[in-house]
Amino acid sequence: MGASMQSGGGSRIGQAGRRSRSYRRMSEINVTPFVDVMLVLLVVFMITAPLLTSGVDINLPQTDAKPITDEDNKPLEISITKEGALFVGETEVKRDRLISLLEAMTKDNPDRRIFIRGDQSLGYGQVMDILGALNKAGFRKVALLSEPSR
Repeated sequence: MGASMQSGGGSRIGQAGRRSRSYRRMSEINVTPFVDVMLVLLVVFMITAPLLTSGVDINLPQTDAKPITDEDNKPLEISITKEGALFVGETEVKRDRLISLLEAMTKDNPDRRIFIRGDQSLGYGQVMDILGALNKAGFRKVALLSEPSR
């Protein structure tokens, strides 16, 4: 019952009795951690992407207007559906309560940005009715949103 004391190729004894190590290059790259990270990122983006869009489905008209820069941290969005329903953010609001709600949300700050998103099938008068009410209430920074032309 003897035990072999030879190493498996990690070291060998050279001519002068010194040990020299021979290394083998690793010719394979382990991509499993990379694939795992990419799958986690894919799941995160798949979950968060739908949450980044506005909750009210509106078919915006297309124009050649320049994009609006985001000067304020969070501009208020008023959405008008093709049925004429009003939404502030994702909350439905009656027409007679719109101005009082906006004044409460802006704390009487007339320089707060307000974006109006109106469905393209709406009549001109319906959008102008909201725009006129905002102007009468003293809101000065109101913008109409549209989709870019293709």
